[in-house]
Amino acid sequence: MMAMQRRASSAIILSIAQSQEAAAASSGTTATARCTTLASFLSAFPNPKPQLAFYSAISGKVESSSGKALKFQPGLRNDINNVVSLDDALSLYRQMVRMRPLPCVIQFNQLLDRIVKMKNHYVSAISLFRDMCVKGIPADEATLNVVINCYRLLGRVDLGFTVLAAFMKRGLVPNVVTFSTLLKGLFREHRVPQGQELFKKIIFEKLCEPNEVMFLIVIDGLCKVGNIQMAIECLRVMEKRRRCKPNVHAYSTIIDSLCKDKMVVEALALLQEMIEKGIPPNVVTYSCLIQGLCNLSRWEDVDKLFSEMKVYKIVPNVITFSIVVDALCKEGHIEDAEEVVQIMIQQGQNPNLVTYCSLMDGYCLQRRIDDARRVFNTMVASGLTPDLHGYGILINAYSKTKKMEAAMNLFREIQHKGLKPNIVVYTTVLQGLFSSGRSAHRS
Repeated sequence: MMAMQRRASSAIILSIAQSQEAAAASSGTTATARCTTLASFLSAFPNPKPQLAFYSAISGKVESSSGKALKFQPGLRNDINNVVSLDDALSLYRQMVRMRPLPCVIQFNQLLDRIVKMKNHYVSAISLFRDMCVKGIPADEATLNVVINCYRLLGRVDLGFTVLAAFMKRGLVPNVVTFSTLLKGLFREHRVPQGQELFKKIIFEKLCEPNEVMFLIVIDGLCKVGNIQMAIECLRVMEKRRRCKPNVHAYSTIIDSLCKDKMVVEALALLQEMIEKGIPPNVVTYSCLIQGLCNLSRWEDVDKLFSEMKVYKIVPNVITFSIVVDALCKEGHIEDAEEVVQIMIQQGQNPNLVTYCSLMDGYCLQRRIDDARRVFNTMVASGLTPDLHGYGILINAYSKTKKMEAAMNLFREIQHKGLKPNIVVYTTVLQGLFSSGRSAHRS
């Protein structure tokens, strides 16, 4: 058995060494009809707290982008692009609201979007929107999408639906971006049944024309909760539509989920299906399959996939290589793993923390701690900064072999580097000290 595994892993190394480089319209449904359609769905969410009372200020001040346009201020373009902090954004907003005539809604939207992209300032973006409503500054569909996205990012998709209802009552028509944002929020908050219900309403009641992004959000959300069959059904629905078809991302997401559930036969069948339909797989597709096959020690199939990658001129990346290195190390083929690392370096793929940690773990499993330390030193010399996991592997190995001086030196180094030891590291050190008969205080 070991001889067969050795031959298989050697074949994989040969295949890797030979691998080469490779290279939407909204529905005609009226806003009133959509409000009626979504009424039952929105009722599933609890009424928001009084912090949303400001939405009463929206009345009469929200208009479609097809309505009157305020003056576009050319000079603002550079000012908005130069915003790099929240203070910059607030200062520019104060200037904008003093302009006469006011800048157009597009420029207010650009400023809001700029704030959102800074991250962690979502509440500030919502506050500016509230101030816009109070000041009577018109908003359009793009404004709606920015505000709903802020609530999604804050983990409050329920408030996003409240914003949607308030806008729809005043004639704004949500588009595919609006619904995609809400779907992403529902799946992110694990409200899968509500996500499925909304998606069905979008499809069957033609609330908007779904695009590839929306389908991928739904497929990814279903796969993350293990509902692979429903994700495949979603893929089939996508196939029947004229305006968007399944792409490599949709297939790869389902293939990855199948592999994680050890359903590699089905995953390989899906790979063959996408190839026959003219959808070329990419390195992500193959990496998912290689991970699934490595987990089941199906080395001959792994070898075949690397050969396929060569045929399609798909180059393995650092993730692909690291998957193989990790699997070989776990099965005790540490020399083969080292050889794979050398091949990846020759092909211009620099090992990352995951690659080096897999090697260190492999050596530690064989009690070859000096070799693990050599890999650690190589990692540092390459310019990578070890993380807690990397330190933890060595600390654990030193502790188990009662080399507590070396373990404590690394423990102190962690703190010196500004890293905060976690419960795993503390537990490992304490167990090592107790088993070696030393006290934590003395050390």
